Amino acid sequence: EKKRAIEEAAQTIEVLKADISKYTADAAQLTREIAGHDEDISVWTGDKKAATSVRQLEKTDYDALHKDYSESVDALQRAIAVLKKQAYDRKQTSLAQVKELQQLTLIPKAAKKAIDAFLQDQDSPEGLEVSAPEAAGYEFQSHGVIEMLEKLLDKFIEERTTLEKTEMN
Repeated sequence: EKKRAIEEAAQTIEVLKADISKYTADAAQLTREIAGHDEDISVWTGDKKAATSVRQLEKTDYDALHKDYSESVDALQRAIAVLKKQAYDRKQTSLAQVKELQQLTLIPKAAKKAIDAFLQDQDSPEGLEVSAPEAAGYEFQSHGVIEMLEKLLDKFIEERTTLEKTEMN
């Protein structure tokens, strides 16, 4: 019976040695895999840092460009509003200056009467005398500028919108 117990123990020792060899090989394989994963993690961490750095630069560029577009759009809107307020023809003022002379206290009464008579003659055509329509003293000529600024405004708004869409993606 001792022989049988010794044989069983010898078999158990062999099985345990085989298990130890297998587990040692498994541990070595897992150690190599862990080292590979550690290397991957290191590379990915570096990639993440690089991507974060690039993204920060892109965000800074985006912010600056978006600010430029927004300021340009605002300035164009204000400029167009100012020009549109000025979009009318001005009357001639040469006779208006003569009329103002009547209001001055230093002008003698005789001169004021002469000015009044002159202005009345200018206002009423006699007989077949027909006057040409009064020309504007200044005709507004910036309609083309307004159109150009409006086109530029539309272009900037479109480019800013495209920039915003790109940033969102």
